[in-house]
Amino acid sequence: MASGQRSARRRLGGAVSTKIEIAAPAAAVWEVLADPARWPQQTASMTSVELLDGEPFGPDARVRIRQPRFPVMVWRVVAWRPGESFVWTTSSPGVRTVGTHSVVPVGERRSRLMLGVFHHGPLAPLVRLLTGRLTRRYVEMEAAGHKAAAEAAAGPETGIPPTR
Repeated sequence: MASGQRSARRRLGGAVSTKIEIAAPAAAVWEVLADPARWPQQTASMTSVELLDGEPFGPDARVRIRQPRFPVMVWRVVAWRPGESFVWTTSSPGVRTVGTHSVVPVGERRSRLMLGVFHHGPLAPLVRLLTGRLTRRYVEMEAAGHKAAAEAAAGPETGIPPTR
């Protein structure tokens, strides 16, 4: 294997990501994603989400998130593509964490949600070792909660049975 392939794998190793099909248009999924203050109602992985800069949530917004078994973290939106995706970051000594959120249409009234968490920095391997399982569980819980909220918001008029 070429060294470039190994280093790419090393950079990406330990990332936590998930994708889930949703029986709702991408716009309905985006409405859920773009309203993080409601996320604690959708998933037990978050106890509170506070928008520190007020409404609306968007570019450069700062958000304080409390999660069971994790320290309180303040995230800042660093990339924003309305209706499609956003990326936010948080930092602590020795590690920078990046969270990705994106939605793409996969049919007339269906979409795919993709969430990811990536750690960078000298302490990233240790953070992944200590929190990897819990992070994966939380990301999957969040995807399932966003799916349920988007499908409920889209309503039965989609004519498409919810995916399981």
